[in-house]
Formats: sequence, C-alpha cells, structure tokens
Amino acid sequence: MTKIRDLFAKNMRKYRTAQGFTQAYLAEKVDTSTNYIGLIEKGDKFPSPEMIERIATALGIDTTDLFITEKKMPEAIKTYRKATIKDVKSQIGRFLDGKLADLEK
Repeated sequence: MTKIRDLFAKNMRKYRTAQGFTQAYLAEKVDTSTNYIGLIEKGDKFPSPEMIERIATALGIDTTDLFITEKKMPEAIKTYRKATIKDVKSQIGRFLDGKLADLEK
C-alpha cells in the first residue's frame, strides 16, 4: 500500500467514525457498495477523483481534508462537530417553536 493510500484510508475512516457513520451508511450516501468502502479503508482500492469528491461531500468536508496529516485533523473534526451541533440546535429550536405555535392555536 502506498503512503497516499494509507493516509486517505486512515482519514476517511476517522471522519466516517467521528460522525457515527457506518460503512454501509457512507456507501449509501455515495451510491456505492459497502464492500467498496471497506476496500478503500483497508487500502486495497483507491477511489477515482469523482468518488473522492462524493465521499468528501457525504462526510461534509473538503476533499483536501482526506489528504492531510493526522496532526491537523483533530481541529478539522472539531470544527465539523461544532458546525453540526449548531445546525442541530437551530433545527431543534425551529421545531420546538413550531410545536409551541401549534399549541397556541
């Protein structure tokens, strides 16, 4: 396995698991098989540029994040998690506001 494959496989797995995605869920999001995702994460396969873009989009990251060293990754994951939490908080707030409005009718 080449160094770039190792790095890509490790980063993809870290971003996937940090978000709680299973291989099957990621495969569904990028329209491929669970087996293919597993082969990428083992370093047995390397995805096409188009698949790299689809994977990054599904993970909510920039394609370059899949090629950075581990030293920089924790900050990228932290940033992603903060953005996700803020988004969920906003969505929950809108949902609860709607429920309150329904009760006031």
